[in-house]
Amino acid sequence: MIWPGILLLFVFCYLPMYGVLIAFKDYNLYRGFADSPWVGLKHFRMFFHSPDFWMIMRNTLVVSLLKLLISFPAPIILALMLNEVRKIAFKRVIQTVSYLPHFMSWVIVGGFVISMLSVDNGSINILLMKLHLIDEPVNWLSKPSYFWGILIGSNVWKDIGFSSIVYLAAIAGIDPHLYEAAAMDGAGRFRQIRSITLPSIMPVILIFLILAIGNVLNAGFEDILILTNNGVNAIVRDVSDVIDTYVYRTGIQTQRYSYASAVGLFKSVISVGLLIGANRLSRRFGQSLW
Repeated sequence: MIWPGILLLFVFCYLPMYGVLIAFKDYNLYRGFADSPWVGLKHFRMFFHSPDFWMIMRNTLVVSLLKLLISFPAPIILALMLNEVRKIAFKRVIQTVSYLPHFMSWVIVGGFVISMLSVDNGSINILLMKLHLIDEPVNWLSKPSYFWGILIGSNVWKDIGFSSIVYLAAIAGIDPHLYEAAAMDGAGRFRQIRSITLPSIMPVILIFLILAIGNVLNAGFEDILILTNNGVNAIVRDVSDVIDTYVYRTGIQTQRYSYASAVGLFKSVISVGLLIGANRLSRRFGQSLW
């Protein structure tokens, strides 16, 4: 039963790795892969000396760290809150509502966010004007100072419910006698969460934290591309352009395949290093992937 999965992984993940050599060549679509000249680290040096390098790295790290600091603990908090709900019907409604956005594509979610923040009949602008908090509609997506907040908020809303499933499952596996003993000793609900629930699910939290640190340079692609694809791309590019969107723009739109491959390979190497470092650090706490 596992062979189809192994074959799928090999064909789509390992077999294409040979194409990484494009990053070390001046790849020409008409010459082909074999006849393109070898240039070594030329494209890596071009990226490091590019005027966009520091802006792209800053945006990538800021967006990734914001997702790590906000999006990562959000499902843990939701799972803890849902675990305290005693009315099963209300709990199921909240779970269903919070899970639903995960199964929508970013095209739908992005269109929904753009519609809500629209200058013309956008619900956010209408609400704020009714409350007299603003005097005229604000073009939220064209304001660089608001973009990171909109991006992180959209990610939290989309994934918080589905990501909480793992933590709810881990909480469900805790021995209920521990809570009964703690209650008999006079521990309140917050003390039980701090002394029983969080330590019990900490191995799961650490594993997902290791994976999140390894993906810290994966700041996003679909979400950023869709939220900036409504005519404001150039306006907010100074805060929205990350490594993945930069690779797409330089590789697909301008056909600089070798340069884009070099940038993507640089990101992958750094991500592997972060993953190994996070795993070694977590091993000191008694939990690691390997």
